[in-house]
Order: sequence, then structure tokens, then C-alpha cells
Amino acid sequence: TFQALPESICPYNKELCVPMPGMDFQEITAGADYCTFKMGAEVVTAVGDFAASAFESIGGSAMSGAATENFGDWVGDFQRTIDTFIVVSVLSFLFGILFLVVLRFTVGLCVWLAVGITVLMFWFGGAFVFVLSGQCSGAGIFETGQQVAVAVVVAGSAAVKNAASGIEAPSEALTAALNGTDYRGGQRRTTSGKSCLVWNDQTSMPMYNSTNYPFSGLNDSTTGASDAFCRNPYNTGDANNAKTIWCVTSDVNLPWEECLPIGVIQPLCSHGYEISDQNMRDALYYSSFVIWAMGVIWIVLIICMVGRIRLAIALNKVAAVFLASNPFVLLVPIVQALIGITWCLLWCLSASFLISQVPDSYTPKGYYATYAEAYGTSGSCAVWEFGDQCNGTPGACTDAWPTGSVWKDNMCEVMDGMTKCYRCAPPRYVFDFRFAVSFFVFLWNNAFNIAMGQIIIAFAVSAWFFLPKDEKCKTPTVLRGIRTVFRYHIGSVAFGSFIVAVVEFVRYLMKYFEKQAEAQKNRVLVLLLKVVQCCIWCFEKCVKFLNKNAYIQIALKGKNFCCSAKAAFFLILRNALRFGTIAALGGIIHCIGFFCICTATCVMGYFIVRAMHPDVSPGMPCICFGFVGYLVAKLFMGTFGLAVETSLQCFIACEEMKLSGDFIPACLKKFVDDQPEVKPKADAPNA
Repeated sequence: TFQALPESICPYNKELCVPMPGMDFQEITAGADYCTFKMGAEVVTAVGDFAASAFESIGGSAMSGAATENFGDWVGDFQRTIDTFIVVSVLSFLFGILFLVVLRFTVGLCVWLAVGITVLMFWFGGAFVFVLSGQCSGAGIFETGQQVAVAVVVAGSAAVKNAASGIEAPSEALTAALNGTDYRGGQRRTTSGKSCLVWNDQTSMPMYNSTNYPFSGLNDSTTGASDAFCRNPYNTGDANNAKTIWCVTSDVNLPWEECLPIGVIQPLCSHGYEISDQNMRDALYYSSFVIWAMGVIWIVLIICMVGRIRLAIALNKVAAVFLASNPFVLLVPIVQALIGITWCLLWCLSASFLISQVPDSYTPKGYYATYAEAYGTSGSCAVWEFGDQCNGTPGACTDAWPTGSVWKDNMCEVMDGMTKCYRCAPPRYVFDFRFAVSFFVFLWNNAFNIAMGQIIIAFAVSAWFFLPKDEKCKTPTVLRGIRTVFRYHIGSVAFGSFIVAVVEFVRYLMKYFEKQAEAQKNRVLVLLLKVVQCCIWCFEKCVKFLNKNAYIQIALKGKNFCCSAKAAFFLILRNALRFGTIAALGGIIHCIGFFCICTATCVMGYFIVRAMHPDVSPGMPCICFGFVGYLVAKLFMGTFGLAVETSLQCFIACEEMKLSGDFIPACLKKFVDDQPEVKPKADAPNA
């Protein structure tokens, strides 16, 4: 007979839980989900520690070998399905084009559906917080939510019914000390929403009827006939007495169930609450009403902004038509990516050389008596605590970032009777002025590369927008945009990207100072620099947004960067609600696009792999397909978003300059024609 492990450790049949004699188990690391075996104490005593350690290492080696083998299998699966990878990559591009075609006809449905989903999110978010505030200990969140929903529906229907009939509702008073035996209300539903049976007609518990319990209110007070009210029938001397009101249900699998008085949404929990802190429950309770109030405000805003939402839908349709008419514009971000990758690789090679030049004097050469003196000490306070006791002591080897390391020399130094064995080792890299210059050039080139793509696409969209209707599908606007940018506007792009690079460089410089403050154990300065970085990051986002719109203004009017940035700034101020609506709905469209393209790529890739390579596990190939789908979606949706923003500025230009004509896309024709005193295209912007 062998002793099986307890069920808390091995939740399987007993015969599967018998350990091998002399074997114990241990976690691979603390808190890990996997364990390995080790030899029992009695076996260790018999064979010795050395043999036991060697035997235990077999388990770790086997697991490591299995992990390596699995990784090798994944790489092999990818290599064998490289043909499928190429096919799926091409199909992913087709899915992107198909999505834009379908989006042209369904963008309105998608937007209004997304708006409805946001309203439901406010409603269900408030409901979830409300339910959580009254969840009883041991009750599930869905069970509590069902109970709350039933209580709300019953209370609402009872109020409407009483108001329509003009009948005064009976009292719903219930005395908890009497276990509800005095309840005479009109509740006919259980906590889970099941309907109650008439007491005298039910057969599940026939002893509970108006004859045996004449004083428990089982009859209707107006008709005198037995009714299906929730009650707690009780006679003096009864051995059993329920804790609250209940009734016999119509569900054969649930003969009876407890009830709540009408109007009681969150009952008291006699056994405690899932959230034990009363203040936290109160905070959740009031937060639910705040969320619902925000939902009401959101609905009012939607009603007030119906016109702007319709304009945003039309602009998305225009952008979809542009991409369908000019698919070669998608080559712009592809070329950008190739140039960016090449530049990053070359810069990394040069930067690696620069940061590896660690000066010989970067760390001290002396000896130190203790590890703490060489490495320093850290404070033991929480993040929100301050004081001298919270600041650590910087070490001689780690007082500057990048920090060095500490090592113990076997050849110690003895000075004044004190033995010093700890020494400093320099870091593998440092950041100096040369790297700072190189890094700024890196940021400037990256910003320049991004800006070139933005302004070329903006030129292509604006040129296409103002073309006559019969020429929109014939004129290559992308090549025209590239030629114009390289001939006239390189300086504007370089200046705008220089501003972005300066802001980014200052933010990274603050990060460098933060790391230096950490090395000096200055917690106050570290927190201050984090706040400064957050502010600079927000400013950087604003600058990038303004730059992008400035490039669109350059494409529209052909002016220099400063004039275009000023015009874009005031244009955004005049049309803040329109830009905000476009941004909000653009985020929704982007999420839909990423989901559709990635899902279609993965699903189609799975079936192609199963058809072309049935012997290969589809796991690793599908992960690669998902990555390809994400890149394609990023490509399509990034270009699509810029086309939408450019179309918006083109529309505003037509609106403010009173332009009209057959060049305006059909989706926007109605919005432009609604403007009074329109004039012909002769005064159109210099696209």
C-alpha cells in the first residue's frame, strides 16, 4: 500500500497521485508554475549529497532540453512554411485593400455602431461598479448582477403598473428581526427572477398553504384568494423558520428560492461583503452614479454633434476613395520603413563604437574596505515617504550613470591596519558629448524621414482632392507630390523635423539626468525629473500634431513652414470640435481596421498552412501571420488616417474660401453646397 498525495496538492484520482518512493518535489523558482523532482531526505542520507545533486540536475536538464527542442521545432516549422508565409503576406495586402473598399460603404454603420458601443460601455461600466459595491461575500459577480437586474426590473415594472392603474402600492416593509414574517408586500419574483406559484396550487411543498398558515398573508388582501406572493409562512412552535421571505418557484430544478422586497436593490449581507472596507464600498457606490452621469453627458454630446459626426463619416469615405484610386501611395510608408531600418542599423554601428569608449579614469582605481562603501546603500522608504532616512548613500563605484560594478580582489590592500579588498570595475559603455551629437543627428534624421512621408501623402491627397471629377483616377498625384516636395519644400521639412528632434532630445536628456540622480540616491530630484519628462512628452505630442497639420497647410498653400504652422494652429482653434470628432472617430476606425486585417490574415493563414503543410503545427506560423497582419494594418491605417486629416483641411479650405464645383468628392458635395455664396474653383488653394 502506497500513500497518495493529498487532494490539495494533486487534484486527480488517487492512483495517479502516488509519488515514487524516495522522491519529493520543489518549484523551479519561487512562485513558478512548474516544479521538478528532488530526492527525499532519507535517500540523500543513503547515497550522499553529491550523488543526490547530480540526480536532481537531471530534471532541470531535461526541462531545459525540452524548451530548447520546442524552440527549435518552432523555428523549423517557420522555415518549412516560408512559402505559406509569402502567400499570406500578399493576401494580407489584399485584405487591407478589401477593407478600404468595404469601409467606403460601411463606414457610417461602423461609426454609429461604435458610438452605440461607447454608450453601452458607460452603462455597463456603471452597473459593474454598482454591483461590485454591494457584492456579498461568497457570491459571484454575475449572480449579484442578476439579482440587481431583477430587482431593478421588478421595481420599475411595479411602479409603472401602479401608476397606470391608479392603485396604491402595498407596503414593502420587512422586519429583519422577525425574519420577514410580517412582510405583506406585492413581490412575486425571486432574487434570480423566477416567478412564484400560488401557495394553494403548488405541489412541491403542499404543507405551505393558506389553511395551515392563515396569518402569514398567503391570500390576496383584496380578493381573499390565495396568491403567488413572496412570504415567510410561520406558526408559533414550527421547528423550521426561514431567514427571510421566499416562495415556491415554477422551476422544477429549484423548488423554492428567497425573495427581496420590491425596491430593495442592494440587500444587507449578513455574512459580510466581498469588499470588506465600508469606505471603499461607498466610493464604488457613488462612482457608479458618476459613470452613469458621464454616459448621459456623452449621449447629449452625441446628439449635439450629429452634424460633425456625419461630416467625419463623409471624410472617411473620401479617404477610402483616395486610397482605392491611388494604391501606389502605400509605397511611401514602405520606402520610409526601409530607409528608417537602414539608417538605424548604420547609426547603431557607429553609436556602438562611441559608447564603448570608456575612459580609463571613469571609475576610481583604489581599494575599499566594505562592499557598501564601494557600491553604496539604498533607502528603505516607500515611494510616498521622504526624509534623510529615505536617501541612500552613493558608492564610490556607482555614483555616476552608467554605473560601474564592484568586485573583490584576492590581493587586498592593508592601510592603517584596515584590510581593503573591494575594487571598482568600469561599465561596458558610457554616454559623452560625442554620443549626444550622434544621438541628436539620429533623432533629426528619423523625424525628417517621418515628415517626408507625411508631406508627400498630404500633397498627393490635396492634389487629388482638387482635380476635376473625370481626372481623379487618371493623374498620378503621388509622383507629383514627390516632385514638388523635393523641389520646393525640403527646407520646411528639415526645419519642422529639427524642432521635433530638439524636443525629443531634451526629453531624453531629462531621462539621462534622472538616471544620474538615481545613481546619487536623490529621490526628490528623480521624482521631479519624472514630472518634467511627462510635461515634455505632452508638449512633444502637441508639436508633432501641429507639425503634421503644418505640412498639410504647406501642401495646400505652398507657403513656408512658419507661416503654415501659424495657419494650422489657428485653423485647429477655429475648428477644434471638428478636429476632436475626427480624432475620436479615427481611433474607432483604426481599431476596427487593425482587428479586421489581423484576424483575416491569421484565419486565412491557418487554413492555408493546414492545406499546404498538414504535418506542421500551425502555432508558430499563425504568430508570424499575426505580426504580418499588424504591420500591414499599421501601414494601411496610418496612410488612411493622414488622408482623412488632409481631406478635412481641404474641405475647410473650400468652406472658408467659398469654393464649389465638380472637383469636390460626392461624399462631401452636400456639406460644401450648404455653404452660401460659393464661387468657382479658380480661387482654389495652390495644391
